Amino acid sequence: MSNEKVFPMTQAGKQKLEQELEQLKSVKRKEVVERIKIARSFGDLSENSEYDSAKEEQAFVEGRISTLEAMIRNAKIIEEDVSMDGVVTLGKTVTFVELPNGDEEEYTIVGSAEADPFEGRISNDSPIAKSLLGKVVGDQVKVQTPGGDMDVRIVSIK
Repeated sequence: MSNEKVFPMTQAGKQKLEQELEQLKSVKRKEVVERIKIARSFGDLSENSEYDSAKEEQAFVEGRISTLEAMIRNAKIIEEDVSMDGVVTLGKTVTFVELPNGDEEEYTIVGSAEADPFEGRISNDSPIAKSLLGKVVGDQVKVQTPGGDMDVRIVSIK
């Protein structure tokens, strides 16, 4: 039994990781190897910044490839649970309003592997998501944020 971390994610999130992995393996890896070859041709490697830079990029690319492979290998696809309709769970999009009179905000709660706050996808491990999980429309929830606590009311869950 492996003790590797499980990565909860949507099917779309897994496909996005698979596409990134394919891009790294088929295109990026070859580009970096070519950069190393060219840099080597410049001669003395001890003071060759192009070579050092290419080797660093190679290490990064190879590290990202192994990270993606582990995430994909240990992906746990989030199934739509109809018995949990109306409840904030992984994979749901939650709209809430900051009280007393704040703007509406909308986030989709996803696994950490596909979190992207700029795209409105927050990790289920984030303080906001932890506060909202298990709640229903109309619930008033205290959310801990780096800027201090805020009270929100859940407006919709889809």
